Formats: sequence, structure tokens, C-alpha cells
Amino acid sequence: MTIHSIVIQKLLSTNAQVGRRVAAHHLKEYTYGFRNKMAIIDSDKTLICMRSACNFIASLARQNGRFMFINTNPLFDDIFHLMTTKVGSFRPSTSALWRTGGFLTNSYSPKKFRSRNKKLVFGPTQPPDCIVIVDTERKSSVINEAFKLQIPVVALVDTAMPLDVYNRIAYPVPANDSVQFVYLFCNLITKTLLHERAKAAAASPNIDARDEAPHKAKSDAANVSITVLSYASLAPLPEDIEETKKLLDKLVVLKFNGVQGSDMGFEGPKSAIDISDGLTFMDLIINQIETLNSKYGCRVPLLLFNKDSIHDSSLKVLEKYSKSSVEVLTFKQSEGQELKLSGGHNSKGEVHPFDDVFGSLMTDGTLNSLLAQGKEYMLVLKSDNVATIIDPNILNHLMINDIEYCMEVTPSHSFNLILPSMKFKLWEIAQNQGKQLKDHFKLIDTTNMWASLRAIKRFVDTDEPKHTKPSDLKDTAAVGPAIQFFNNVMGVSMPGSRFLPLDATSDLLLLQSDLYTCEEGVLTRNTSRTNPLNPVIDLGPEFEKVDDFQSRFRSIPSIVELDSLTVRGDVWFGANITLKGQVTIAAKPGLKLEIPDGVTIENKEINDSADI
Repeated sequence: MTIHSIVIQKLLSTNAQVGRRVAAHHLKEYTYGFRNKMAIIDSDKTLICMRSACNFIASLARQNGRFMFINTNPLFDDIFHLMTTKVGSFRPSTSALWRTGGFLTNSYSPKKFRSRNKKLVFGPTQPPDCIVIVDTERKSSVINEAFKLQIPVVALVDTAMPLDVYNRIAYPVPANDSVQFVYLFCNLITKTLLHERAKAAAASPNIDARDEAPHKAKSDAANVSITVLSYASLAPLPEDIEETKKLLDKLVVLKFNGVQGSDMGFEGPKSAIDISDGLTFMDLIINQIETLNSKYGCRVPLLLFNKDSIHDSSLKVLEKYSKSSVEVLTFKQSEGQELKLSGGHNSKGEVHPFDDVFGSLMTDGTLNSLLAQGKEYMLVLKSDNVATIIDPNILNHLMINDIEYCMEVTPSHSFNLILPSMKFKLWEIAQNQGKQLKDHFKLIDTTNMWASLRAIKRFVDTDEPKHTKPSDLKDTAAVGPAIQFFNNVMGVSMPGSRFLPLDATSDLLLLQSDLYTCEEGVLTRNTSRTNPLNPVIDLGPEFEKVDDFQSRFRSIPSIVELDSLTVRGDVWFGANITLKGQVTIAAKPGLKLEIPDGVTIENKEINDSADI
């Protein structure tokens, strides 16, 4: 007996297939027929819908999403109590948690609820990211309010569900709401959330009491100030091309090549994913260096610092550049290397990436070789920020002012950097934060940094940083960035157009669309777009893998006039499609929705072919 047969038998044992005496027209696609005047729900469709709902819940759980489980049927109280106890959630019965009270749309400020014993109950101000409902028939008002707030709803639906309520459920699960099926459904959600939580815990290192002191030092160091200059205030390059050549001859570019594309279903380093016109991020960097070397007659080399697990696959990628004029040097992360920070503390097992790269440069003689060739500065690219530009203007400013370390930052959406020079605390700069958190910071670290090679050699030789300005860099030994190793430090505020990280297939849609073009390794934004911000793209789990993303688009739609796009379910795009304004496309679970060739969709919500 196959696994599928076993699962179907399990569903049948819960009476999930028993519907109502009436099957609404919009729900007949989920029914198998009628027996004894009762609609019979297709168990295969129920299984597909449950899988889609759990995939969506898992994708939210990976982003630390907030869930609310709503139930008003006393038959399910014990089931809900067991589930919420195991996973933790927003429960209306718990006073310390976010309350519905039938007032979802009024819950942006703390509420006061008066009970019989005259105690006041306060609710948090943050709404959930997903609402799960089992007794859907009783909670149509919650579904309507969740729709106004654009909170996705996962709900059980029967064959008599009204069309207006059904259309507002993002992930409907057609089934009989028997106690047995509700228990099965809640158990499946519980296991999904616990599985994602276990994966997240395995990916994060454990913190014990021995780590409390370093973390406290790091917290104190976050109050350190750093001067940030606006990019427009930097001095222009010398008019003499020969002077610029001498400047660039002192530069080397280093790329951290340690991020795998496995999260996007791509085998190999993420820098090898096609992003624009068939070009990869590695292509963009090498094309930029080739252009600089050709234009100014200089020789800027590229160093690839590979993570050990992807070193071999990276070497295969580099075979396509065998005839390139750019000198590419590769080295991998040292194994078992031990470095010491100031104070004599052994940093094995806690080595910061920069500790490792500094040590590796010194161990194989690369650092001494670069210094012997007259190289003085290194541009370090820590992640796949595909809008990175190797900018000689920054290098010119660093050399004129003898700067040892410079970090490239960009203002967040909630802050605009206007003054030519401003001071910021390190805690005001987002570093390695999720996209949903970055608006809580004034600046975002683009993860590009410039460093003096002589300062790096000094650190490796002495095993301790030397600060010429202790008052400015006090207690920086635990700061995440490599600021602790250098004397004269600064930041440069770059335009937002120079920060476009490749984190998901949603970013690929932006890059492969008509919104960007690539010339000489530099991504250029379409001047026809009047909105200074990029469209907000939210693709469902069906588009999460690169292969799935590519197969679902015959060609990438035109999005120059698009403000936001949300796609959910089994959606397939034809060729030459234009999207404008705010567009939502949501196919019901178990149903395939094809967007035909050549259509224009503007400010519209699409649920089936009739809506196009």
C-alpha cells in the first residue's frame, strides 16, 4: 500500500469527505459527487489544500511569523489548548496576548477589557501574520476584518460556504469539521511549526552562561559612534587618467564566496545564479573589473575566499573565466585555524569571518605578495549585493584622508540621510537583519567594506588591534563588523539604488524584469519608473526554488509601473504580461491558474480566470 493510500484512508477515518446537502457552485470543484443527498468532498483535493496551507505556515514560521488560532466551538477547546500550549500563539482567552474581541481593525493600540472582577486586560499592539480558523461558519466577521488588514487566513470550509466569505480565505481547506479531522489538522500544524522551530534552533549556535560577558561587551560597544559621510560629498576623481590608474593599481577586490544557493533550490554558490540577461553576480564583478582595467590601463585582481563546502563547485564556475584578462586568485577557509584577539582570549570556534580571512591571507603569503605588488586597499564584498559598484571615488577619499576602514551603508526607508556628515551609533545600523526589521534602524549595512592592507598586516602580526582614538572606539572588541581592527574609521552613505541583495526569487523577479538593465557589470534602473522605490514583490512558496520560479514564467512581466505584487497558489504566467499598481493573484489550493499571454493587470485581485 502506498503512502498516499494510507493518508487518504486516514482522512476517510475522520469523516473529512462528508459535506452538506448543498454544494455551492464555487465549491463544486472540490466535490466528488453526491451520495444519500449529501455532497462528498474529494479527499485528494483536501490533501492538496492541507499541504498548501502547511507549506504557507512553514514559510511564515521561517520568518518568525506571528500566528493566531481562533475557535468558538467548545468541542474543540481541548484540541486548541493542546496545540497552543505546544507551539505558543496568540489566544483570545489569554489576557497577556493580542485580543480579537471581534475588533481586529481596532487593535493597533492597547485595549482595556473589563471583566466581572473589574480587572483590566491589555493586548499587544502587533497584529498576527496569519489567522487559522476551524469553525469558519461562525467567524465570517473575523475573516472580513482580516481581509481589510490583508492578514492571510487559513480556514476549514464546507460545501455551503458563501462566495463572499470563501473569496477572502487565502488557504481554504475543504473538509467536514468533525472533531477527528480538526484534531488531525491541528496536529499537522503543530508538527509543522515545531519542525521549523527545530530547524531554526539547529542553525543557531547555543548560548551558555560563558557567553554572557562577551554579549554584554557587544551591547556596550553598540554605543560607539561612527562618522558617516554622504556619497555626494566625496571629492571627484583626478582629471588626469594616469592619476586614476595609479589609484586603482593600489586596489584589490575580495569576494566572500561562502553563501550557498540551497535555500533557493540552487546547487552551488549563490553568486552563480543567473540574475540579469543571463549574467551572474560573479559575471557582474568580473565585468566591472575588466572595464576598469581596460579604461585606465590598471591591474585590479579579484580574490575569492571560498567556504570549504563549496570550494570545488566554485572552481568549476571559474572555468568560464579562464580567458578573462582579470587575475582571479582563490583560497578557502582555513581549517582548525586559531587566532587571538586582544586580551589573549582564544577565538577558536568563535572566529569572526574577518579573523579567518586575515589569517588565511597571511598564512599562504597572499597578503605579503599583495603588499609587495604595491596594493594598499582591499574592497571586501561580504554578500551577494548585486547592485555593488567598485567605486574609485571612495578609494580616492580613503587614500587622501588615510582612512583604514570604511563601511558602505544606505538609509532605511524610515530615514533619509541629508547632511554631508553625521555621526551614528553602531546600534543604529542594521547588520544581518531580516528585511522586516530594517526599518527599525536608521541605516543599513550594505555589507561592502574597504580596508587598509597594512592595517590588516599589523593586526595579524601583533594579534591585537591598536586604536589611536580610544575615546571613539572604546569597547569595540566584540563589535560584529571589523571596525575593532582599525584606527581611522568612517562610513559612506550610498544611494539606495546601490543596495539590492539577492535573498529570494522575489529579488530575481525584480532583476530579470524590464526594471533593470546591465551594462559593463553595473545594474541600471529604468528611468521610466517614477516611483523611487522598487515594487514590493511577495511570491508564495510555489516560487521559492529557482527552477520552479523559472518554469512558472514564460517571460518575466513588465513591472515598471508596478507598486506591489502578491502571488499565492499554483499560478503560471504567460508571455508579454504587464503588471501595474497593486496586483494580487491568488489561486485556490488544488486549482491551477494560468495568466494568458499579453494581458495587462492593473490594481486588481485575481482569484480565477474569470477575473482576468
